[in-house]
Amino acid sequence: MRYEERIPGDRPRCLLLQPTARHEAPALDAELAAIVAAAQAPLAAGLLHVDDWDVDLMPWPDRKISRDERAGHCAGQTLQFIREEVLPRHPGIPVILGGYSLAGLFALWAATQCDAFAAVAAASPSLWIEGWVPFAREHAPRTREVYLSLGDREETAKNAAIARVGDCVRAQHELLCGQLGPEHCTLVWEQGGHFSDNAGRLARAFAWCLGQLDL
Repeated sequence: MRYEERIPGDRPRCLLLQPTARHEAPALDAELAAIVAAAQAPLAAGLLHVDDWDVDLMPWPDRKISRDERAGHCAGQTLQFIREEVLPRHPGIPVILGGYSLAGLFALWAATQCDAFAAVAAASPSLWIEGWVPFAREHAPRTREVYLSLGDREETAKNAAIARVGDCVRAQHELLCGQLGPEHCTLVWEQGGHFSDNAGRLARAFAWCLGQLDL
């Protein structure tokens, strides 16, 4: 696991923190440029480069997602790294934790484990993981704002487990409206499947969170 920091301006007023992996590297520059263009205040952008997408980000095992025996047992270590190695670098400013797919799932889960994050930006999160909705029903996020998005073709996947994602995301949004209030969460339907405009979706997710925090 490696942390990389990119700070477009001096004295950042917010830290955007994104777990990412090698397959996202080609789109990161475009994503960060879009976020900075939409921001009204200087930001710090932190990229948490994980070694193994499934192992480092899955909150519990689900063999439909990963058959790696380590998957589902290491998310706590990832969150510990964030809290002990990353957050102390930026004391006193709000942190938006966000990510795409499994990283979006991790962000939502992490927000239920601690109150370190002001907002969560979850773009196309993998909420079809077995047991997510019952977990979310019993574990409200300890954050102020939550952004959810999903591609309008993601729930038409041929894989029955993946196709549950639409119902799971709708259920999560309904729960958030009750837990945080409808003014503190949103669900945006994007065009396309899971691999359509990943960087743009995540940039819009972070931008919404920034607007909600009124920086």
